[in-house]
Amino acid sequence: MEIVEGMAIIEAILFAYADPITIDKLSEASGIDPDTAAKIISQLERRYSVIGSGLRIIRLDNAFQLSTQEELSSYVKAALDTHKQTPLSQAALECLAVIAYNQPVTKGFVEQIRGIDSSGVVNTLVEKGLIEEAGRLELPGRPIAYRTTDTFLRCFGLNSLENLPPLPAQEGQLSLDELDGINQQEIDEQAEQLAGQLGIEALDDIDD
Repeated sequence: MEIVEGMAIIEAILFAYADPITIDKLSEASGIDPDTAAKIISQLERRYSVIGSGLRIIRLDNAFQLSTQEELSSYVKAALDTHKQTPLSQAALECLAVIAYNQPVTKGFVEQIRGIDSSGVVNTLVEKGLIEEAGRLELPGRPIAYRTTDTFLRCFGLNSLENLPPLPAQEGQLSLDELDGINQQEIDEQAEQLAGQLGIEALDDIDD
């Protein structure tokens, strides 16, 4: 493997992984031996320094993380604040409605209701502070459960979850067993109905 290719691989892993990652994990994922991986990280550090990049590599004991330059933090914060204030998409509203009426629930539960991958949408709701992790369920793989936050209540003018409007189609919470036999059209209609209960207008002024 050429050094240029190795640098590209290590850089891509650091970017995608986001959190601190150890040399051993970098080596395992890239197929590059630990000593060479460490040398490549040093070369990346020099590259970022020489070209005046907005990126840097943070060293945390034996782990490394790709980050932005500290002096550029104000610009990054401004961009993130703008992103957090962006109105939610219909898909995000559907996910939020499913979580609000059935919490705590996993991404898998949301996806079974909507019939489509919802990982990215759930992550967006976490970033906006509308939902948060509520521990892990005692199921295979110990999946993370999610629940709504106080920010969610504030945005919708609710004092508590008890003030959520009742669902016209059914009362109470859904369970995974109740999803058996529901066809795709029924799932889509249910998701749209849940989103409609919350009201799109209430999310137009989401801020910190």
